Amino acid sequence: MDYRKFSPSENLSSFINCFWTLEITADKNAAKQRIVPDGCIELAFILGDDIKRYTSEHEYILQPRAMVLGQTVSPFYIQPTGYVQTFAASFFPYAFSHFISEPIKNLKNQETSIYELFKHDEATKLESDIIQARNTSQRIEILEAFLLHKLSDPQRIEHIVKTTVDIIFAQNGDISVNAITKSNLNNRRQLERKFLDLVGISPKHLSKLVRLQSALTLLINREDNLTNIAYKSNYYDQSHFIKDFKALTGVSPRAFLDDESMTLSRLFYK
Repeated sequence: MDYRKFSPSENLSSFINCFWTLEITADKNAAKQRIVPDGCIELAFILGDDIKRYTSEHEYILQPRAMVLGQTVSPFYIQPTGYVQTFAASFFPYAFSHFISEPIKNLKNQETSIYELFKHDEATKLESDIIQARNTSQRIEILEAFLLHKLSDPQRIEHIVKTTVDIIFAQNGDISVNAITKSNLNNRRQLERKFLDLVGISPKHLSKLVRLQSALTLLINREDNLTNIAYKSNYYDQSHFIKDFKALTGVSPRAFLDDESMTLSRLFYK
């Protein structure tokens, strides 16, 4: 497996967390991979063979080859059908809503073809240009030019939402909505409404996902035992940590380290 991350240009640094690429050699016995939600929205291009996304234990769809993966609130399974080559942009939780007119909540828990979100001729040209690009650097240039064209007003970031997201990440998810809004009920309602419009999930759920990411990094790098990881990640106790972990990954922390279906998720959090 070869997973790489690339920084965006300054013009898009408030919107894009990173660009990334993934290459995996073909394996006819490739296991299903459980993908853990991370609070970000992805614009991805499948440049290799098709990838299955399971909708139940035995049923699946083929992911669109040029797609947006919306907010996910629970883990899901994918499975390569052969050689994997993917190029993607990972957007900050509040960011992708600035590039489309479709309500962001409509993208939750699913993949959406870019042909449903952009004009057909624009989507066709973008996908074709990405496929024909010589390398990752050229793909980044192509996608950034497309996104800057779609971004009519770079200053139109909703301040209250961006600030809240920044605080949640800075605190590794260990902050309550009441603390952010200083227990003002009107402020809380306004924040939660705008969060659903721009992020697609609640501030509370994003905080859970971010806190899990912090714990996953410690766990994968085997930096400590479960009790200390729970403490460092600001869970009430180890049982609270394990409960949240199972809810968001589908397995216990100990099982996560040895579960073959978590190979890809472990790679993303190293």
